[in-house]
Formats: sequence, C-alpha cells, structure tokens
Amino acid sequence: MSEHYKKLIAEFLGTALLLATVVGSGIMAERLAGGNVAIALLGNTIPTGAILFVLITMFGPISGAHFNPAVSFAMVLHGELKRADALQYISAQVIGGIVGVWCAHMMFAENFFQISQKARFGGGQWFSELIATYGLVLVIFLVVRFKKEAVATAVGLYITAAYWFTASTSFANPAVTIARALSDSFAGIEPASVLPFILVQLVGAALAWATANALK
Repeated sequence: MSEHYKKLIAEFLGTALLLATVVGSGIMAERLAGGNVAIALLGNTIPTGAILFVLITMFGPISGAHFNPAVSFAMVLHGELKRADALQYISAQVIGGIVGVWCAHMMFAENFFQISQKARFGGGQWFSELIATYGLVLVIFLVVRFKKEAVATAVGLYITAAYWFTASTSFANPAVTIARALSDSFAGIEPASVLPFILVQLVGAALAWATANALK
C-alpha cells in the first residue's frame, strides 16, 4: 500500500474513532448523569481528551494526525500540505467522522440515522468556536516547533480545558461539526448551526497560523 493511502486511512480511522468517542461518551454520560448536565459534560470531556492523546500517538507518525479540516487548512497555509492532498484528507476526515457517529449509535442501540435538534446559535457560540479553533491550531504549531513529542499531550489537555472554558464546548473541527449534526444526542448540533461554526473555525485556524508565523 502506498504511503499516501496509508495517510488517508489513518485520517479516516482517527476521525472515526474520535467521533465514536465524542458521541458515544455523550450518550453514556447523559444516561448515567441522572439529569445533571455538569456531570454529563464531564463524562463527555474526559474520554475526548484521552482519546485524542491516544489517536495522535498512534497515527501521528503516519499522517500527522490532523483528524480536522481546520488543521489541514492551516497546514496548506503553512506550505506543509498540498491543496490536492488536503482535499483528500478532508474527505477522509468527514467520512470517518460520520462513520464514527453511526458506530456510536449502533453501540448504544440508538436509531442509526438521526438529525440533531440541538441549537447552537448566536454570537457567543460563534466567538467561542473561533477562540477554540484558534487556540487548538496555535497549540499544534508552537508545540510542534518547540517540543514535538508533547503534541499528543498538549492537544488532549487543550481540548479537555476548552470543553469547559468555551460556551460552545469546543467543537474546533469542521468534520466533528458535520458529523455531530447527524446525532440527536448530548453531543449533537442542529444542521442550521453547522455552517456558521465551520466558517469561524476556519477563520480561527487562519489567525492561529498568522500568529505562529509572527512568533517565529
């Protein structure tokens, strides 16, 4: 198998496992929390941060472990990823994310096909996503530059924190946003809220790239 296809498989599997964790832990947390939303959010947060550490450690040497179109977009801006390759990365990420959501539904005996009805709309939500994505991409650029072996830890811990300090609970990822629109669960987002999230996520990624360049 060519190195290119290995990278696409890694991006597909990594994003699928990420979404299976995000949605699956959200379903489990909501079932066990007894209506306590803070406990449910904590039950959703910890597995997400943990799986990011594992997935980046596993797949980082193969594909760079983007699992995120905003990261791939930033790498195109940085000259580390060709546009044609980025489009294939993003396709693998989006498809993988959707498959991961469906796997979570099957594991918890939920309806396979769902559309979320959970509105995440408004200026506070959009600004939260800009900040969440800006911080994530900046973490990646600067930690890779100064301590590459710590990237998995830094990203996992950043997302764990960002779940709690952002009003949107830090999607920070267009593939995650699209996939979560297909789950009417704790982690869902209604389709009408998806496009604004993606637009501000890409703006956040571009601003992080510009900041990282300014700090060279």
